[in-house]
Amino acid sequence: MAQMSICSSLARKFPKLTIIGEEDLPSEDVDQELIEDGQWEEILRKPCPAQYSAIKEEDLVVWVDPLDGTKEYTEGLLDNVTVLIGIAYEGKAIAGVINQPYYNYQAGPGAALGRTIWGILGLGAFGFQLKEVPAGKHIITTTRSHSNKLVTDCVTAMNPDDVLRVGGAGNKIIQLIEGKASAYVFASPGCKKWDTCAPEVILHAVGGKLTDVHGNALQYDKEVKHMNSAGVLASLRNHDYYASRVPESVKNALVP
Repeated sequence: MAQMSICSSLARKFPKLTIIGEEDLPSEDVDQELIEDGQWEEILRKPCPAQYSAIKEEDLVVWVDPLDGTKEYTEGLLDNVTVLIGIAYEGKAIAGVINQPYYNYQAGPGAALGRTIWGILGLGAFGFQLKEVPAGKHIITTTRSHSNKLVTDCVTAMNPDDVLRVGGAGNKIIQLIEGKASAYVFASPGCKKWDTCAPEVILHAVGGKLTDVHGNALQYDKEVKHMNSAGVLASLRNHDYYASRVPESVKNALVP
């Protein structure tokens, strides 16, 4: 239903978009209650970066993950859950939204539930307070529910001071930008383009970097394969340090 709401609302307002979502949607008409036709004034007040002002609607690809961190959601670990909407142009992720519907869910009855983090390359990222892990500390965030020997070998090679195992790609990027982790290491082909498109933009907008384990940028054009078959390596700072520590055995096993 979340994906139906997102995709149908976007398609109705921007009919020439290419929209690719994680779930297969039934073709029946969408309940009007699921259609969102409002706009967020806070975003509309910002200037559109000059390099994107002449983009045509039909040149954009939108990647949607309506529920990132599904396994954690089923287990009640609601702070792991995000909704991801990424926008790509000419194969590059340029704008993104990470919504945390359950942010603050443990903060008590008076707390505001949920938040939205968003960003556009050339403009910045908003909705959070940027923080960095203390200099010299290497805290790795990695998968909680999709681990294997390759993942473990790669994490160990980073010589981490600490390892966090949490769900959701969106959630892991939030850990990087809020100073809880210094690198996100996932040496496995389990992640898809809709998992990384939006989070990558938020990270890049604040000077971070997201690549595969070989250091290659990810491509998001509509013809691209959905699987990130060479894994994910992301960091807020010192990306070259983490990339240099990826073992050759891991690189050989993960072909782009």
